[in-house]
Amino acid sequence: MSTSNLHRRDWLKKMALSVGAVAVAPTALWAATVEEAQKNNQKFLYRNTSFDEFTPPRMPDLSTVKARLVWNENPHGPSKLAAKAFQEAVWDGNHYSWSTLGQLVQKIADKEGVTPDNIMMGPGSSDLLEKTALVYFREGGNVVSADPSYMSLVSVAKASGGSWKAVKLTEDYQHDLKAMEAAIDDDTKLVYITNPNNPTATQTDTEDLKDFCKRVSKKVPVFIDEAYLELAPEGMDASMAPLVAEGYDVFVARTFSKIHGMAGLRMGYMLGKKESLEAINDITRGGMGIAGPTIAAASASMDDEAYLTDCKNKIKEARDYTTSYLESRGFDYMPSSTNFVIFPIPMEGDAFLEKIYDKKVVVRAFRFWDQNWCRVSMGTMEEMKYFTDAIEEILV
Repeated sequence: MSTSNLHRRDWLKKMALSVGAVAVAPTALWAATVEEAQKNNQKFLYRNTSFDEFTPPRMPDLSTVKARLVWNENPHGPSKLAAKAFQEAVWDGNHYSWSTLGQLVQKIADKEGVTPDNIMMGPGSSDLLEKTALVYFREGGNVVSADPSYMSLVSVAKASGGSWKAVKLTEDYQHDLKAMEAAIDDDTKLVYITNPNNPTATQTDTEDLKDFCKRVSKKVPVFIDEAYLELAPEGMDASMAPLVAEGYDVFVARTFSKIHGMAGLRMGYMLGKKESLEAINDITRGGMGIAGPTIAAASASMDDEAYLTDCKNKIKEARDYTTSYLESRGFDYMPSSTNFVIFPIPMEGDAFLEKIYDKKVVVRAFRFWDQNWCRVSMGTMEEMKYFTDAIEEILV
């Protein structure tokens, strides 16, 4: 084995240990993180450069809660077609699934208007965000992204030796594209944009973002995380994926965890230039962590357009109900293009979480811009009514 390969393995081992719970966050690790924070009397579960997350009470058995509104999951999925495909594929579980994964890659390529060489698969899109960060920031540099933003890529970049240049959203909660472009310097390795954004649920203008990507990607790669785009009003019409086909140095990530309702089955992919994906695959291969039944379920889910449309409509109904309630009670919520809503709360986030958890409703709470916020995922209508009943008793 060459010296360079030995160094690479040592580096990967070091990164796996240093990233820890940032890179992998299933329910068990989340609960353990919460328990550790409580033991240390930490007011905040995570502290970032510009925004913090409040430590919730001890995580309950989630099967006992009335409303599970904490991780932006789709309460209606997966589809019956996906579930049937998963079950049938179990009987081929003694075989590796490279051929069926290749078929799914071709299916995605046809849908996205790219070639298979422009696609990298992974067990969820967060896995791909983190792999990209591991590769791009192993020798330092900075990532430019929004304040606040989804922290998976940013956290791994920082753990790898990079730094974060946070740029506050505009007054109408869009990415401040002019300020982000101005923040780019000689050490910038990547610009990261989540659209629609998390945790704010807000969306940046499509044409403005497209112009930004075309211009900026000539200087530095631009990573667009579109995990929630299928839920947005414009849907895939607002995607930056066509830029990949046009040869721009742009990454686009998607997940099956949201509209497809497959968060627990773990499937995602990203689009990018062939050369860019090859550089990531040279360090850490995509597709290795995906189970054959998940591949079958994802393929079936892509075909179930009626179910996906039904999910989008039900989520919109729950969102409209929730925002109408918040508006009627005077809460100045941010406009949502996703399956969650964030709004300011007039009390400390940890105290709020204590009260709402007592009512068996689980949500998240943050502090940024000198304000405390509740982020609530959209559940079933029954769950949202449990949520509004809880808010009525706690905050109104």
